[in-house]
Amino acid sequence: MTFQLTSIAPKLPMLDPAATRNFYVDQLSFTLVNDYGDYLMLRKDNVELHLFLLPTLNPLDNYGMCYMRISGIDAFYQTCLTHNILAKQGQLEERPWGVREFSIVDVNGNLLTFGESS
Repeated sequence: MTFQLTSIAPKLPMLDPAATRNFYVDQLSFTLVNDYGDYLMLRKDNVELHLFLLPTLNPLDNYGMCYMRISGIDAFYQTCLTHNILAKQGQLEERPWGVREFSIVDVNGNLLTFGESS
């Protein structure tokens, strides 16, 4: 029996659905696919993110993370700089493994890292 994985949709915790929706739609240009109140489905190009309500979430203690491959990282990095949403150590850098990367933190404390092959 064989099978093939066709896509992935990371599930990350959120504290405030309205603030989360606004962050991803207004600042990162995601499209809202579905809003179930306590569960959001968002899409940007070929990437889908799911966010679930976790009322006890402390964004300062959140370990939610997601790594996304991107093309046009320089333009997206400038967008994130404009919105002032870089992680503390999130500057765009060339990594030893041949990828240019940077990180941001969403309104829930989820770390989102973006990478483009050099």
